[in-house]
Amino acid sequence: MAIRVTVLGCAGGFPGAGDACSGYLVEGGGTRIVLDLGPGVMANLQHHVDLADLDAVVLSHCHPDHWVDFTVLNTAFTYNLGRTEVPVYGTAETRERAEAVLGDLAPTWSWTDIADLDVIAIGGLEVSFSVTDHYVYTLAARVTDGDVAVGYSSDTGPDWSFAAFGAPIDLALCETTMRTDEEPDAVLHLSGRQAGAMCRAAGVGRLVITHLPPGADAAGHEAEAAEAFGHPVEVARTHAVFEI
Repeated sequence: MAIRVTVLGCAGGFPGAGDACSGYLVEGGGTRIVLDLGPGVMANLQHHVDLADLDAVVLSHCHPDHWVDFTVLNTAFTYNLGRTEVPVYGTAETRERAEAVLGDLAPTWSWTDIADLDVIAIGGLEVSFSVTDHYVYTLAARVTDGDVAVGYSSDTGPDWSFAAFGAPIDLALCETTMRTDEEPDAVLHLSGRQAGAMCRAAGVGRLVITHLPPGADAAGHEAEAAEAFGHPVEVARTHAVFEI
């Protein structure tokens, strides 16, 4: 398999008991990156990779459930492992919040601000970004090794699509924070129905729904997404592994 994705956390908003918020380890092309570091992700990450072998971090936006464990990873890298110049790619807003907590990010980190339409190379992987439909500046990501690709919606409402990448996505991690009957009340997140329909229209090969709130009816979200997608979908769970 060319790319492997490990779910380090997938709860939306806050982690339920024994769970974690958004975080995904993506491995391919001899490279290991983490997409988002929500609360609880740092502990789960160490079940799957030695921290010394992590190549880079990507942070999609400044909402706390997507980045605050970056501050804990900073402690490990700075005071325990002595790592320096570790690449991290995030929005300018996220950097400002990180600096407010940690101060100067150098020399531990080499931070690059990212924006809509940016494309970066991280080792054997290429990552492209697309601004989504959310409350703050948020970037979805497409990660490819040149043969297959993983898409990560981060947080978005219905006015964005994986089609914005203009390239195939074999496996999509797509948020489904809401149920269909909640759509009118939360326009900047997706329901299972909206996620399924969007991914079908965008030609996604395989759909994994994520970012469900703690206590959500996962089977209900899954059923709504599958009906709209036209194929079975999978529900992200902490420590689950997906390979393409």
